Amino acid sequence: MQPIVRARHLQKHFPGFTAVKDVSFDIPRGQCFGFLGPNGAGKTTTLRMLLGLSPSTGGELTLFDLDIRSHARDIRRRIGVVPQQDNLDPDFTVRENLQIYASYFAIPASEVKSRITSLLEFAALSDRADAKTNHLSGGMQRRLTIARALINDPELVILDEPTTGLDPQARHVIWAKLNELRERGKTLILTSHYMEEAERLCDELVIMDHGEILDQGTPAELIRRHVEPEVIEIRGMLSDSREIEQLCRVEHIGRSHYCYTHNPRPLLDHLQHQHELVFLHRPAGLEDVFLNLTGRALRDI
Repeated sequence: MQPIVRARHLQKHFPGFTAVKDVSFDIPRGQCFGFLGPNGAGKTTTLRMLLGLSPSTGGELTLFDLDIRSHARDIRRRIGVVPQQDNLDPDFTVRENLQIYASYFAIPASEVKSRITSLLEFAALSDRADAKTNHLSGGMQRRLTIARALINDPELVILDEPTTGLDPQARHVIWAKLNELRERGKTLILTSHYMEEAERLCDELVIMDHGEILDQGTPAELIRRHVEPEVIEIRGMLSDSREIEQLCRVEHIGRSHYCYTHNPRPLLDHLQHQHELVFLHRPAGLEDVFLNLTGRALRDI
């Protein structure tokens, strides 16, 4: 089956810097594909090129087997977009926000009502259909933004940090809704700074930095390739780190120490006698991969 998105040697140059450098990837149909990277990595620029909002400087980009340069309008009709910031109209009700958005796609009036009813049920907002959007909680507004992105029954849904700023309950509800979309056969493209979110939702992902793809694979593959399977986090001042460094690979961040190992037992035995230290033993995750590949330095961009 042809991928729904195909990028080959994609580039985007701006005066004075290159935002995306020779990037290639395929996005299979019916999967959730993630773009991870620190601020300034090139994720947003790549999404803007996917949507035809920013023309590429070089390379090839096709969606639905159509070239984005000559078929941008046709492509956008088949895409739903969940922006990073909710941009719902506060002067209209939940239902009216969906009705107005439906008008942009020239959906027949005979279909609009049934689509809105179905989307309100999907977003668990049927009982708030006549409420103004500024009376909704953050989680409700986010669910409405996702429902709005589905009004044209898109084949591809692009979600830019869909759960940023939400509490854990709202985040888990949205994760369940996104998994439901994937089970329905929708293809999802996700950007996120929540590594747990990417690990839960993505079938495959790329990690970007400085406009380049550092690696690509499933979350499990990336974890196996780049970090040891066990992590022990230590909090406190180490009087002498040399003994610990002989037992595992250690990254020091102030008074925090991240110990990566295949065999945690010797280090755990050692720490049992260090009563001034607090430690946590956990399996390695995608966040460890992300930090290993992109570094721990702040990115104030």
